[in-house]
Amino acid sequence: MQMPEPDPAVLAKRARIVARLQEVLPADAVIHDPAETRAYECDALTAYRCPPMAVVLPASTNEVASVLRICHAEGVPVVPRGSGTSLAGGAMPTADSVILGVARLREVLEIDLENRAIRVQAGITNLAVTDAVEGDGFFYAPDPSSQLACAIAGNIAMNSGGAHCLKYGVTTNNLLGVTMVLMDGTVVELGGPFMDAGGLDLLGVVCGSEGQLGVVTEAWLRILPRPEGARPVLIGFDSNEVAGTCVSDIIKAGVLPVAIEFMDRPCIRATEDFARAGYPDCEALLIVEVEGSAAEIDEQLGLIRQIAMKHDPVEFRESGSAEESRKIWLGRKSAFGAMGNINDYMCLDGTIPVSSLPFVLKRIGEMSKEFGLDVANVFHAGDGNMHPLILFDANKPGDLEKCEAFGAEILKLCVEVGGCLTGEHGVGIEKRDLMEVQYDPADLEAQMRVKDVFDPRWLLNPAKVFPLPASAPRRAAA
Repeated sequence: MQMPEPDPAVLAKRARIVARLQEVLPADAVIHDPAETRAYECDALTAYRCPPMAVVLPASTNEVASVLRICHAEGVPVVPRGSGTSLAGGAMPTADSVILGVARLREVLEIDLENRAIRVQAGITNLAVTDAVEGDGFFYAPDPSSQLACAIAGNIAMNSGGAHCLKYGVTTNNLLGVTMVLMDGTVVELGGPFMDAGGLDLLGVVCGSEGQLGVVTEAWLRILPRPEGARPVLIGFDSNEVAGTCVSDIIKAGVLPVAIEFMDRPCIRATEDFARAGYPDCEALLIVEVEGSAAEIDEQLGLIRQIAMKHDPVEFRESGSAEESRKIWLGRKSAFGAMGNINDYMCLDGTIPVSSLPFVLKRIGEMSKEFGLDVANVFHAGDGNMHPLILFDANKPGDLEKCEAFGAEILKLCVEVGGCLTGEHGVGIEKRDLMEVQYDPADLEAQMRVKDVFDPRWLLNPAKVFPLPASAPRRAAA
């Protein structure tokens, strides 16, 4: 099959834009060879791909501003990209767009231990923030499973959480301020090295906005003193529903562990083969971690044991050493990779009230049989942030479409029980068309008006978040 000849006008425009970008950036910071831009054609939602027009890798806020001024003047869409770990297609480009990667913005700019704050460039990885302060006895609380690779910029864009978000909150609870560049190149500062800024809470609007409003280049983050001690326990159960009920009872009792993580048998099996964490043989597993002094830990674990025993656990095992604790968390942090080692899957991100866990887990099991696709469950049970992994065969015609239909039904179920479409992965393109399930037209209109203010021409991260029919008039006018 002969490929159509490229449009000369499109090629000329691309050459002009690349030339302008090369005027403001070092030569190696502008990537335009099609063979090289292919590396940026998707993020961790690999089912959808589209090579961009070009990729730029600025190393400062001023360079980001220069890039955006050029793209704004040329009417070129810009897709901000952190480390590309998005599971919702949040960093997938369009063919006419420029990817603006923040991978070179990775410096620690300032550490203020007295006020428990750190200022970093937004391309730094999540784990590197803790690395910068742990020698002084501090840490950065949000800890996504991808923390070794994911960038703070992406954490801010998606309001990422992690295993320890039950006690410490997600990114928005640990973000103090940002430096952000608007689409026209204007640099704005929101918040700072303090807990509450005056005026409107625009920082709260930016966190979780998925690159729709501007490009975050620097961030002030809250750091916390490392706790005196921490200890996880493994609690195994004969069914998902019983494990879900136990989680609900722990929360109802007023106990506040630092984390409650859930894994079912398929995930336990895959993780054991992958990480050898020493998990028990059971249908469902809870990892519950508490922290504090030795006396506080013993008291909390005593209460958790009392609650768990009412549900006849297969096993209740406390970590006996730092090495055992490390292996317990290594297994949980490896779960997504372990599942990917054995099967194609789509990872969802619905959030539900904790009291609905037993019902939702039961219903997911029923829908698995209805759709003929297996599901592995691994998620942050303490705050109801579910991550069902729907297993499918990417090489089997129709399997992806069936998987997507199944996923849509799970997310609709989350909304029906009083939850929402996403807890930390974002909407991106994955949940874009489901936004109408959670929001009525007036709600969506209000959200799109916020984007109108920050990005009137709708050039930032196009065709994401909002259902295409709802945003079509604005995108067409741009």
